Amino acid sequence: MTSFSRREGYSGKPAPITVREDAPKALRHAVIQIAAEEGFSTPSEQRSLICRVLRVLPDQSNWSEYPNIASEVETLITRCAWYRVYDIAEAFCQEAPAQWCGNRVGSAANFENKLNEILFEQGIGWKMERGRIVYRGDQPFEQAILTTQVVLRESQRATSLNEVTQALSDLSRRPEPDRSGAIQHSMAALECVARDICGQPKQTLGTIINNCRDQLAIPRPLDAAVEKVWGYASEQGRHLQEGREPSAEEAELVTTLCAAVVTYLVKKHGARKIPGCNAS
Repeated sequence: MTSFSRREGYSGKPAPITVREDAPKALRHAVIQIAAEEGFSTPSEQRSLICRVLRVLPDQSNWSEYPNIASEVETLITRCAWYRVYDIAEAFCQEAPAQWCGNRVGSAANFENKLNEILFEQGIGWKMERGRIVYRGDQPFEQAILTTQVVLRESQRATSLNEVTQALSDLSRRPEPDRSGAIQHSMAALECVARDICGQPKQTLGTIINNCRDQLAIPRPLDAAVEKVWGYASEQGRHLQEGREPSAEEAELVTTLCAAVVTYLVKKHGARKIPGCNAS
């Protein structure tokens, strides 16, 4: 039976993101609870998967489900590194049975939905999509990226779409995100679209902005702002210096800005002009 809040459609707004490189104790406990609800009903089933993910041997002296193995499961997920908790969640989701599989009842979709509820409620900057834990930003970031992916896909700009996807992948890396890579891929998506619009497949975005301002049709003085973002990205994403790793907030800001400009340009100029436009 579904819960009251699900039946009636009640859910709070996502909490502001305060957790990124961590897995709070409440989340660790929730992963086990959700797994138990979605097909991994016994502690021994849970332990088997967790030990495989963590590459550790189960304690052979623990043979009774309760309290021995259940206590071992709690210890394993409580004491492991934060990023391993997300590895464990992915593994549970990927191996969740179909709705009916022998005597096991559960589904990957239910696992994912329940886990995302916890991640959103606890202000954790991750979410699960198609069984994978990926980077989650606050609502403006999420909406900007989603819109950009849609317009790039509809305009058949596969290269730029791939760059946006790679930016998200870089932000989603565990345990250390590649923020410089995210900045570089975000700017590459914008550069590729600008090259296509202006018919200059070999020029950098900085050159295109200087030479094709009217053709790009970015309203002034916003075009100058885009040029400054390019300058920042060139410094941080392409010419990174020791001790100057961009922060999570900076990487998210640049990614959001690039996504917004890409969306504007594609909507303004329509379908691609240069088949196979590539970003360098």
